[in-house]
Amino acid sequence: MDNSINAISTNVLNNTGLVNNDQYNLNNIKGAGNQKAQLKKVGEEFETMFLTKMMQTMDKTVDREGGLLGQESRYVDTFKNHVYQEVSRQLTKSPHTSIGIASQIYKQMERYVQD
Repeated sequence: MDNSINAISTNVLNNTGLVNNDQYNLNNIKGAGNQKAQLKKVGEEFETMFLTKMMQTMDKTVDREGGLLGQESRYVDTFKNHVYQEVSRQLTKSPHTSIGIASQIYKQMERYVQD
């Protein structure tokens, strides 16, 4: 049984998307190529984090009685956090829905990075 637990934990730890989404995003940024591409990805990730936090804070103001997702639990909270993060990521990627934080970070910082 000890071997099967080690095999499962090794499999989970090797899949960074399951264990730590932040580490996956960091590795994605590091692999972006030159510094300007990395800067663009950092700006997008920052805007995504900002929008995710904004949605989580807004969610706390909603009346929970008779809610769509039923009784609140840690599973519902985890699900909502993943949904908010993905919605934020999609909002950031589109030039029509982005709030512009990523582009401002890029414009302000691009003079300090190498091509």
